[in-house]
Amino acid sequence: MADTFEYKYSAPTAEERAEAERIRAEYMEESASDKLTQLKKLDEKVKKPPMVWGLSSGILGTLIFGSGLSLILEFSQIVWGSVLSVVGLIPIVLAYPLYQRKLESGKKKYGAEILRLTDEILGENKEEK
Repeated sequence: MADTFEYKYSAPTAEERAEAERIRAEYMEESASDKLTQLKKLDEKVKKPPMVWGLSSGILGTLIFGSGLSLILEFSQIVWGSVLSVVGLIPIVLAYPLYQRKLESGKKKYGAEILRLTDEILGENKEEK
């Protein structure tokens, strides 16, 4: 039995090459488009969590409120259904203030970095004109 060595090489396809270049671009030095991508990610970090918190609070409150209404309408449990409905109103009413508070917190946390990036991007665009 002879020891043999086989090596097969296949060049990357166009899709593989494009994917590799996209990943490589993420690790290269910052350019205007990289700064814009960074800016979009920071903006998303500011806006997404408040939206999740606000929607979650509103949806939870609506489910609780609906359960209370179901108790009243379907099972004639007026007292417990009313109590549950009032309890469900609390997160519904607090959903928007919770959203606003989280949004302000995110703006305070990331605002300086967002302003710095926008100044850099807009400064580069002014120089190009």
